[in-house]
Amino acid sequence: MTGAAGRRGAGHAASAPRARRAAADASPAGNAAGVVAVRPARRGDLPQVTAIDATVTGLEKRDYWRSIYRRYGEPDHAGRHFLVADVDGRVVGFVIGEVRDWEFGSPPCGWVFAIDVKPDARQSGIGTRLLEAICAGFRRAGVRKVRTMLGRDNTLILSFFRSQGMMTGPFIPLEMDLGG
Repeated sequence: MTGAAGRRGAGHAASAPRARRAAADASPAGNAAGVVAVRPARRGDLPQVTAIDATVTGLEKRDYWRSIYRRYGEPDHAGRHFLVADVDGRVVGFVIGEVRDWEFGSPPCGWVFAIDVKPDARQSGIGTRLLEAICAGFRRAGVRKVRTMLGRDNTLILSFFRSQGMMTGPFIPLEMDLGG
């Protein structure tokens, strides 16, 4: 998955078959007895979120994650979502996104800008559950499309999003160096 905010790819999401999802959620790697609960992040989850991100990126960004929580985790931020996957009180994954209105001339849509699952808990349906939960929040906000963006060399997260039904969208990302 991706622990760094800003890695995105464009498209729409589809649900995984219920039987496969139920079987995967019943026994996440590293905790055969645990049940996965997807819930809004709490301030006390930040050390575990920071640790998951640091495991994947190699960088510990405590200040960054505190600012993300203030922007996306506080309950009064309509259209913004910071969700965690909890197994027996341990955070094993997270997803963050928001509804963006009319960005680049498109109708309002949901944007997922970060999703990650602890490496030892992957391939157990947790990422799918996180994506489904944030998509449900987007639907409640009235949007019918979800987008994301990712590095073209990030084949792990590309494979995940493709397995969820996402595909290339109508926008082309452009960038330029600003110089020293």
